[in-house]
Amino acid sequence: MIFFGTRGYLYQLAMLTFVCGNCGNPAAHALRKYVTKFTLFFVPLFPISTRFRSQCTFCGIEHQLTKEQAEALLAQAAAPAGYPAQGQQQPGQPLGQNPYQQ
Repeated sequence: MIFFGTRGYLYQLAMLTFVCGNCGNPAAHALRKYVTKFTLFFVPLFPISTRFRSQCTFCGIEHQLTKEQAEALLAQAAAPAGYPAQGQQQPGQPLGQNPYQQ
């Protein structure tokens, strides 16, 4: 008898503050990575799918993000205060340019 299946993993990558596209409030957003892995005898072997999502802590809405959008938000979070990453928000701009608008 062979036991196989899938298992989901959730990783919280960062907490970011920007204006929510749904409620319009400047609120913290949790940037999360969801990974589904194939398991054999309850041992996770390799990832089947990876998704990135952002959830507003004010209204609770979740938005699906592409890998590139998630990496850009992580680069923005990793930049030292006062020194935005290349191509990111400059000092003096309004708080939280909405990453969902293109």
